[in-house]
Amino acid sequence: MNSFIKQSAITLLAVFANMTAVLADEQAKANVESIQSGYQIKIVMPGEESFEQPFEVDRSGRLQLPEVGAVPVAGMAEPEMAQAVTQALSLAYRDLSGLKVYVADQRIRIQVMGYVENPGEITMSADAGVQIALKLAGGMRAGAQLDRMQLRRPGEQYVFDYKRYLDSGDLTALPKLQSLDTIFVPASKNIGNIATIFDPAALNDKGDAAETRTAIKVFGEVFKPGSFSYRPTASLVDMLMRAGGVTRYASVEQIRVIISGQPMLFNLTQYLDSGDVNLMPTLQPGTTIFVPKQQEEIKAGANTVYVMGEVFKPGAYEGNADAGFLDVLANAGGPTRFAETRQIRVIRPHGQIEAFDLLAYTEGMTSSLPSLSPGDAIFVPEKTDLNEKSWTKVAPSRAVQVMGEVNRPGRFEWSDEMSLMDLLAHAGGPKRNADTAKIQIVVPQGQGRTRTEEFNLNDFLAGDLTKQQLPQISAGTLVMVPELPDDPSDNKSQWVRQASDDSIYVFGQVGAPGRYRFDPAMHFLDILAAADGPTGNADISNVRISHRNGNTAKISKLDLSLYFETGDEHLLPKVVPGDSIYIPEKDRLWLAESKESTVRELGAVGKPGRYRFNDDMTLLDLLAEAGGVNDNSYPEKITVVNLSCCRDQARSFDLLAFSQSGDFSMLPVLRAGDTVYVPSEKDSDWFKARQGLEDIFRVVSISALLGFI
Repeated sequence: MNSFIKQSAITLLAVFANMTAVLADEQAKANVESIQSGYQIKIVMPGEESFEQPFEVDRSGRLQLPEVGAVPVAGMAEPEMAQAVTQALSLAYRDLSGLKVYVADQRIRIQVMGYVENPGEITMSADAGVQIALKLAGGMRAGAQLDRMQLRRPGEQYVFDYKRYLDSGDLTALPKLQSLDTIFVPASKNIGNIATIFDPAALNDKGDAAETRTAIKVFGEVFKPGSFSYRPTASLVDMLMRAGGVTRYASVEQIRVIISGQPMLFNLTQYLDSGDVNLMPTLQPGTTIFVPKQQEEIKAGANTVYVMGEVFKPGAYEGNADAGFLDVLANAGGPTRFAETRQIRVIRPHGQIEAFDLLAYTEGMTSSLPSLSPGDAIFVPEKTDLNEKSWTKVAPSRAVQVMGEVNRPGRFEWSDEMSLMDLLAHAGGPKRNADTAKIQIVVPQGQGRTRTEEFNLNDFLAGDLTKQQLPQISAGTLVMVPELPDDPSDNKSQWVRQASDDSIYVFGQVGAPGRYRFDPAMHFLDILAAADGPTGNADISNVRISHRNGNTAKISKLDLSLYFETGDEHLLPKVVPGDSIYIPEKDRLWLAESKESTVRELGAVGKPGRYRFNDDMTLLDLLAEAGGVNDNSYPEKITVVNLSCCRDQARSFDLLAFSQSGDFSMLPVLRAGDTVYVPSEKDSDWFKARQGLEDIFRVVSISALLGFI
């Protein structure tokens, strides 16, 4: 009995403890003020297996739920989040009576970047701090700077001192983390800018940890130059030993020392030979020690030849009578890949300069080598870089200028075996908007005068010219590749600058009227196509071409519609620079037409006016072009007034009778200059009789009304 009571008490205590834990958990859940990325959300949906596992709020602050997709919940309180999830699920699930939504675990997403072992994103408890985040990132790497860590949030950035926390344990030195925060751990400036294994002992030995103002700086011909911490008992020899000692090239007799702003020389050889400590300068904080490089002995002699510039081993070489130019150049290691072998100079002792083209010699274009004498100097210049615009690289006496629409305009070194094609290729070739038919070549003539030639590259590319017919280029020549004019509809500030002698003028009903550069290989249709062709309102049967290249003006007429029907090339006029092409409008003003060339359409028609008429047309064609007769017209009495050489005559035509019979012999003859009048129904005898009866009826009605009164 006692054991049963004891067991029951234990069970009640366990139940009470479990209830207490549940209440505490519910209380913790009730304290959730704002949902953040990383939170674990539990959704209880009885009977649905896809809701057994908690859902995590992603980086965008959304829950990815089955059947409904993404539901934004970041920034909401827990009840508001539960309501949003319930509303979203109600669109796909009917029975939500057992639905429960709550925060199962408060976890946050943090990015740890910089000088840590495993940088990246981590997920941790919401109440965890910076130290936990660093631990989950693998800890900091050796060489991390602890006092300048950064906490980054959208639109904000904080710098905090982690070293202060490590020294004091004060948690207030660390910022409180939020979801989507980024912790950046910088690297110490003392570790340099090369990734290597961190060695604190080596850094301290090189003085990197010393303060800059008190450090001793040792550089020059030493094995390990650097800044070293100042020690009152250390001598200059001690500092040289800390720097690894001097190299074999050190000039130990001319060591330069600056102490408290005062420069002085120290002779290490003299000190080592005498052992006099008075020769040793007393170092002070901030002292600078420089060990210069030992200068080589200047070589000179009766058989010395000097090699300078872009060779592998420049210097002075002892020669003999049998040593030639190539022997000396090979002894100096030969030209480097940066050498300009076409412009080698041999400088004689008395100032004479002899040019030598080594590339031409290797290609067999020349067979003579310069002779060498004692005291001569061989200078191999540096190759001119296309990207360098230095005027000192290429002298004007051996340069050619290429300007305008090429891919790499500039000054280029010229050689006589080159051609104009070589030069254009060296400049990257013409651009797509280059006018290759009008290349200008300015050739110097001496005494400051020049001569300009024009070259058509298109003829050469078409095979009409040979290489021997290419313009002769020499040093000092200027090659100008002009630009094609822009589309007149886009930029008139460009095309108005072209010469009138090279232009064709296109006016009227075309897509882009304006001035166009003309090539002799082009014809009429090319120019018309360049102007975007005729518009929908163009009267292509009455095109006019004004020829201005002769002594007097000449006008050509073109029926372009006839050309399109027949394809007869003889109909197209020949146009040359200076000519004008005008395409009129279909419905232009007929005041410009003479009365003898048109037919007048008057009266009750759709569009009265003047119309162009030819012998192939009939009265029916004219009426159709005028829109036909109106509803109030009187077609039985159409009048046609003929204009003849002797006298004018008028004839009537019954359109109604013609429509019933279809007899074309009833149609009157119509010519240009005639007049067609379609009367109104008011002009008919029946209308006039009816009008008279109506008047009589009104009079009788009024009389009867007056009698009744």
